[in-house]
Amino acid sequence: MIEGLLIAIEGIDGAGTTTQTRLLTDRLGARGLPVHSTREPSDGPVGVLIRQMLTGRVVVPGIGGARAPRWPTMALLFAADRVDHLDAEIIPNLMDGVTVITDRYDYSSVAYQSLTAGGNREDIITWVRTLNAQARRPDLTLVLDVDPENAANRRQTRSGSRELFEEEELQTLLATFYKDIGRYFPNDNIVHVDGNVSVEETAEQIHHAVKVLRREA
Repeated sequence: MIEGLLIAIEGIDGAGTTTQTRLLTDRLGARGLPVHSTREPSDGPVGVLIRQMLTGRVVVPGIGGARAPRWPTMALLFAADRVDHLDAEIIPNLMDGVTVITDRYDYSSVAYQSLTAGGNREDIITWVRTLNAQARRPDLTLVLDVDPENAANRRQTRSGSRELFEEEELQTLLATFYKDIGRYFPNDNIVHVDGNVSVEETAEQIHHAVKVLRREA
């Protein structure tokens, strides 16, 4: 059995990672290819806890009252979720020859944690990368580059409560960080995709990159 491919889709909140994960999964599946979509935080026990923290349903005590956990705690939880996600879901599918498409991966940890922490950013990035050193590298990472203003407009159409990291200033910093994400993952196969165009046009760019990966283009 040939091992499947691991494809990660990344970007700021509102970039369209969830939509494009679904569209790519549907497209590959329609071609008869074995494919499985997933996401991070995962649907495992640690991932569920993280999602509750992101929406304010789980908080910790603080001097000024209940608050979200600080960035080192979140970084550790995300890393723990990733190891569990790999062991329980990603690796078994890959071993069965299934292409796995994940909506976010450790790039998000590096980006979000380094920009929400104080102190030396390079040191923080090194620490977060060390936490995730055992994470299997994707065969392809697709970064959806979207202007912060466009992403903000898209977030406004979402249902549900606002999440922890959706502050406008942070998202602007993240958009800049993602454009240079390859600096921190120099050995990874990273392809930047213009996410400011229509959903269909973005999907076409993504499908072409996957065809190149599969040596079909």
